[in-house]
Amino acid sequence: MKRFAWLTLAAALVSVSPAAAQTVGGRYQVSGTNLDGSEYEGTATITVTSDTTCRIHWETGSTTSDGICMLSEDRFAAAYSFNPEEVGLVVYRVKPDGTLDGVWTVADTKGAGKEVLTPAK
Repeated sequence: MKRFAWLTLAAALVSVSPAAAQTVGGRYQVSGTNLDGSEYEGTATITVTSDTTCRIHWETGSTTSDGICMLSEDRFAAAYSFNPEEVGLVVYRVKPDGTLDGVWTVADTKGAGKEVLTPAK
């Protein structure tokens, strides 16, 4: 079983294009829906940190969040925290126009929110 897990991990890493993370770097306008259905807006900044990884920073209302991220083909994922006890995960699909269309959740919390990152002009 361990061998299968390592092979799966190796296959996943090989499928990441070396320049992939660089295509998502920049500033974005954020619009989303919270777990309770309320809406929010703000900004996000994605900073490329290597050929395959990046950092993401969100500012939405009075909330700020920071996370790590990576791009694989047309999928973009980020793990984030907004206080020491709460961590979350967001998975986006990268649209041809550069928009990131995603769903997110917080650990041990029921439900999922929605979020769209639109490249800022």
